Amino acid sequence: MTARIYRPARNAMQSGTAKTKDWVLDYVSDTARDIDPLMGWTSNEDTQAQVRLRFPTKEAALDYAKDNGIDAVVIEPQTRKANVRPGGYGDNFATNRRQVWTH
Repeated sequence: MTARIYRPARNAMQSGTAKTKDWVLDYVSDTARDIDPLMGWTSNEDTQAQVRLRFPTKEAALDYAKDNGIDAVVIEPQTRKANVRPGGYGDNFATNRRQVWTH
């Protein structure tokens, strides 16, 4: 049984970094997904594919995988540069603005 360990990326609908601090262990399914002919839902015979475990650190996730005999692949996260403007939000309302600013 194989698994992947990664830090999830932030949701496109949120501006913060909630739920991106923990490391996640997901099991990789060995079988392909099937489409249910009646409802059209995708399903899988492997119930381990539904399991998602969260850990505070990468080392804790690797230790869990090692203790339980799980072959784990670590996917390192891509870091992103902070988007901080020099004046910040208050600069939108500055009275000493040199150029015209409108919405």
